[in-house]
Amino acid sequence: MRYVLLSDVHANLPALEGVLDDISTRSPDAPAYHLGDLVGYAPWPNEVVARLRGAGISGVAGNYDSTVAARHAHCGCRYEDVRQEALAHESFAWTCAHVSGETTRFLGALPFRIDLRPLGGHAAGPTVTLLHGNQVLNTVYVHEERDDAFLAKLAGGVGARAGDVVCFGHTHKAFHRVVDGVHFVNTGSVGRPKDGDPRAGYVLLDVDERGVRVELVRVAYDVERAARAIVASTLPDDFAEYLRTGGRPAAPATADASRT
Repeated sequence: MRYVLLSDVHANLPALEGVLDDISTRSPDAPAYHLGDLVGYAPWPNEVVARLRGAGISGVAGNYDSTVAARHAHCGCRYEDVRQEALAHESFAWTCAHVSGETTRFLGALPFRIDLRPLGGHAAGPTVTLLHGNQVLNTVYVHEERDDAFLAKLAGGVGARAGDVVCFGHTHKAFHRVVDGVHFVNTGSVGRPKDGDPRAGYVLLDVDERGVRVELVRVAYDVERAARAIVASTLPDDFAEYLRTGGRPAAPATADASRT
């Protein structure tokens, strides 16, 4: 069984369209699931949700989805600095003001977790668990630097055993790692990568009697279309540069040393 897994679209419709086009060529018949954070930071929250629903892609609630649906005080995101915190609050307020009632209801109805049985529930076999954060909260970051003990605790929390797969997003940086026979897969980000590569990312996951295979896929898309739409909106222009640089904005310009 092959699964297509995508996460953290963050209202970036051009990135989502690029990924869906790539999927239609590479794995058109594979079931696809999203791992949350469909909205925030870009100006197409309703369009992204409608596009995923139209494509029949179900999934779990990211922190941005559940906090927008609940009109929480903030998105539950971690901030790199004071400036990023202020921008994140602007994004959250903008998103809450622009999501439709239908989108809000859809986000609020997303499940926290999905379990898949690639070989069927009628026989023993591996389980693929889909989350956004960890087994307790969708705000917890499961990044690549987490130690084996942290991942083992995550596996225990979802009941994963050797041969099973635990998938999540939230960090916007993809990776695949195995601890005690359990595969941990971070699906990266479709619409707001943070690894310095502006291309959209998603995962192809193959699970069968031979084992588990993971492909981390990157897709070029029209980043400038997304950036221009952000600048044309009332969202902070910083978000456009974030997309252009893959989450690594250029350092502030320094004064020319030749000038006095």
